[in-house]
Amino acid sequence: MSPPLQPRDVARQPFTEEAWTDVLTAFDTAYAELVSHQQLLEEQNEELHEFRRLLNSILSSVSDLMMVVSRDGRIEKVSASLEAATGAKAQDLIGRAALDLFEKTASERVRNELDAMRFAREPVRFEADILGKDGPQPYDLSIAARIDDRGRMLGAVIIGRPLGELRQAYSELEASHQSLIDAQTQLVRNEKLASLGRLLAGVAHELNNPISFVYANAHALEKYISRFETYFERVEGGAPRSELIALRHELKLDRELRNLRDAIDGARDGAERVRDIVADLRRLSVAGSASRERFDIVEAAKVAARWVVRGSKSNVDVTFEGEDNLKVLGNAGHVQQIVMNLVQNAIDALKEVDEPSLVVRVKRERATAVLTVSDNGPGIPEDLAAAIFDPFFTTKAVGQGTGLGLSISNKIAEEHGGRLTYEDLKPGTAFRLELPLEETP
Repeated sequence: MSPPLQPRDVARQPFTEEAWTDVLTAFDTAYAELVSHQQLLEEQNEELHEFRRLLNSILSSVSDLMMVVSRDGRIEKVSASLEAATGAKAQDLIGRAALDLFEKTASERVRNELDAMRFAREPVRFEADILGKDGPQPYDLSIAARIDDRGRMLGAVIIGRPLGELRQAYSELEASHQSLIDAQTQLVRNEKLASLGRLLAGVAHELNNPISFVYANAHALEKYISRFETYFERVEGGAPRSELIALRHELKLDRELRNLRDAIDGARDGAERVRDIVADLRRLSVAGSASRERFDIVEAAKVAARWVVRGSKSNVDVTFEGEDNLKVLGNAGHVQQIVMNLVQNAIDALKEVDEPSLVVRVKRERATAVLTVSDNGPGIPEDLAAAIFDPFFTTKAVGQGTGLGLSISNKIAEEHGGRLTYEDLKPGTAFRLELPLEETP
């Protein structure tokens, strides 16, 4: 066995072609790896530059105040908005303690939060005053920890949103909301006034006839009384019997006595008619009350429909079908408002119909009272049917409706624990009002 070769012996050995090939291959591999590594470094460097440009762009354009602080609380980066708020340049702010920018009480709070964030990395949010060029200003602060890949805290990012602008925005939003509520209230009031106007038209017409009747009978009574006064004056004057008999025939007292009875009966009938009208109006006036009681929905619907027909001066006759009486629990005035809206809409839809038909049907379905108002009018187009209960939606011409009738009616039905639905009859429409027969929990 030959002895091992010494280093000087290896050096003396000639390089073979195979050895040179291995050396060149290793050199090419190393060079390729260096080129790849250089390319990766360039890509990472470009990404880093892109990230810096993005960060600078954010810091320049963000409207909220932003500062990046180190682990010891020194400012490393600031936004342009922070420069504008404090009146200091970025180069003057970088390196300063972030706590110097806060009012004393706020500075203590920020210090405590930064110290606590070294153990609990959850972001925090609170209000604090920042010392701006115009004095302390309130901000909504948000502090979040900066963490490296190994979970160590590198510092924090502090963001402040001006509370003055937020409070002003909230104030403006609240004012706009209140204005919207006032406008809606006014529109609802206008809708009620429109319904009241239609109602008063029927009231004026209905009251005029019986009052005129009472007035005419009062004049007749005055004439009759004057004749009886003439006769009784002669009686008191001691006129002879023959003269009184002649005077009685001359004044036609026997006939006037019968007429007197008729005048009294006529005046009573007229007064009773006025009384009934006032009673109906009192029932309708319950709409302003929130009290609930048991009432007959059939009678309530008849009163409401009767007043709408009188006020509209329409030739449409309302036909009632179904139950003669049906008790429900709720606000009679509110339910009458629903019926008035539904009947009025039906009458408006039947203006151009040659043979109009308007039917109000009341029936019982288990523990529910169902009132249906149906007509044979042109109906509602399918593309509009889904929006009929939306506020301010109307198919009527401008000035002929506010579009709140069905919306208000739907809300009243829901407040009573019921619902109001629509059905296309083709031709015609039907609105179905469901109300519970008794109070439910």
